[in-house]
Amino acid sequence: MSNPQINFLVPLYNEEEVFASLIDRLTQIMESSPLTIEAILVDDGSRDATPRLLRELALRDARFQAIYLSRNFGHQLALSAGLSYVNASEAVLIIDGDLQDPPELLTEFYEQYKLGYDVVYAVRKKRKESFLKKAAYKAFYAFLDKIAYIKIPIDSGDFSLVSRRVVDHLNQMPEESRFLRGMRSWIGYNQIGLEYERQERHSGQSKYPLGKLIKLAFNGIFNFSEYPIKVVFNLGILVLIVSIVYFGHTLFKKLVFGTTPEGFTALLFTIIMFGGVQLIALGLIGEYVLRIFFQVKGRPLFIVKERICQKVVLPPKPAANPPG
Repeated sequence: MSNPQINFLVPLYNEEEVFASLIDRLTQIMESSPLTIEAILVDDGSRDATPRLLRELALRDARFQAIYLSRNFGHQLALSAGLSYVNASEAVLIIDGDLQDPPELLTEFYEQYKLGYDVVYAVRKKRKESFLKKAAYKAFYAFLDKIAYIKIPIDSGDFSLVSRRVVDHLNQMPEESRFLRGMRSWIGYNQIGLEYERQERHSGQSKYPLGKLIKLAFNGIFNFSEYPIKVVFNLGILVLIVSIVYFGHTLFKKLVFGTTPEGFTALLFTIIMFGGVQLIALGLIGEYVLRIFFQVKGRPLFIVKERICQKVVLPPKPAANPPG
């Protein structure tokens, strides 16, 4: 059997409430589209009925491939696991399982792909989330845009259509702390953004609590910016200048007036300032060391416990040599 043109790639974690609606919408697109489409669904260690529903689907419909991870590895690694099993000949549409990313945009994305774009990413022009969450997202993307050494589109997530060659490049990148939207930008090729209005979560609870959002933000900042380590250097220079000025001031008073600052106020201020700077520097350096520590272990990024794929996938035939 030949490879499909397009893969849907959907990570799932405790999505039993939205599962039926998700599959209905994906199936409607598969049946109405002139493209040949198959879906890769990755269960990221779900604890509800999602694994059972996914198994029943994959055994019933050969267009759906089920991948089970051995535990919950997280959203970015679940996507990475799915990317390693892509069998599409043209491109992959990456969406979240909560239906905030409408899969129906495939048609518009594919039109841009046919125009020569290897990455068509979605830009959220409107979010249906709390004010504080929207403000935090806006502040993070603005900050990352200022400090990153590559251009990472503002307010764009993982929702995107990426060409097969971009997928192959992503699969060759072994970094442990993954920030896929940054990695996607780093690869290059022709990229374009399309605006869309992000919907509210269909049902269930968000799988990205504050702690995971902060971790993802740190991956973006530390993996695609030299800013943190430069902050330490600049802070050290500033403290050195302040220290020299303060020492000169003290020496001047001692030699000219025969007095020196009395009491513990100046001493306490100096100790607190130096101690704070040192702790900040150690924390930032420790963040880099920790990432190096996890990277050099060489552990696999994820472990696939089981895969259900009814279809026998054949590699695309090489083009015939032109007559000589």
